[in-house]
Amino acid sequence: MNIKYNYSLLSHNTFGVDVKTDEFIEFDTVEEALTLSKTLAQKKWLMIGQGSNLLFLNDFKGAILHSAIRQMKKIEEDDQWVYIEVGSGVIWDQFVEFCVENGWGGVENLSSIPGEVGAAAVQNIGAYGMEVRETIEKVKAIEIASSQLREFSKENCQYGYRQSIFKNQNKGQYILTSVVFRLSKKPQFKLSYQHLEEEVQKRGSVNLQTIRETIIQIREHKLPDFRAMGNAGSFFINPVISKKHFQRLQSEYPEIPHYYVSQTEEKIPAAWLIEQCGWKGKQVGKVAVHAMQPLVIVNCGGASGNEIKQLADEIQLSVKNKFDIQLQPEVNYIE
Repeated sequence: MNIKYNYSLLSHNTFGVDVKTDEFIEFDTVEEALTLSKTLAQKKWLMIGQGSNLLFLNDFKGAILHSAIRQMKKIEEDDQWVYIEVGSGVIWDQFVEFCVENGWGGVENLSSIPGEVGAAAVQNIGAYGMEVRETIEKVKAIEIASSQLREFSKENCQYGYRQSIFKNQNKGQYILTSVVFRLSKKPQFKLSYQHLEEEVQKRGSVNLQTIRETIIQIREHKLPDFRAMGNAGSFFINPVISKKHFQRLQSEYPEIPHYYVSQTEEKIPAAWLIEQCGWKGKQVGKVAVHAMQPLVIVNCGGASGNEIKQLADEIQLSVKNKFDIQLQPEVNYIE
């Protein structure tokens, strides 16, 4: 186990916010995590991955935990499925690459998303018509109250749009150690999202590798590299509104993009709402809305977490005033 004190988190958050934590604790095994769990009951703590979905507003007065459990092992397979247990500290895109190279389908549309496997399971990451919950079989975690290893089925995780039990009612109660994925040996491709199939076909045959290459190219074109310009990808969740609310907006804005959710709800792209409020490409001090993708807020250099949050608050207020829609951050604010 690796423990550091008064430790800078600059390299552990993709916004590039320069804050410190009282303690930084990295564990390499489940056994180390079990030992660690016995010390956390009376301590403020937070487990992070690559820090790709966090915004630190201040120095963290407590312990930051990080998993270095990076094993990937096949635990079962049949003619249709392969089951892989993946350590919570595995870099997410390395896992996706591993699956594609082996011909296992189910996560290829999630290529190039920053972060680690444990955080992906907490957040229920999604992109291009695919969500990680579709492939998760179970999540293994240590319960802090009992210092016991627990297993959660996909149903027990209570997954929703960018939601899980670990993000809501069980927040701060578990240390995730690994995730078991069920991947298809006979993959069915998901290409219905916008112009994805058309872009993939430009590469010739449609397969896991060409899908992955296409999505990486699209993301590189649309989203800034956090290593060059601090950001957390999509800052806000695409809002789901009632059909009646949508119809009112559509009567005023006939061009409003939307996606069917149910007979009573529609999803509206947050990027469109933000752009309509005039934020695309706008810079305020050291923070800006990205010129290519208005859903992304970027640290132009040296911005504090509070400066980034202030711009996000202003965006939320303008969207609320114009469309009567309250945008919800996908990014987690950490006090």
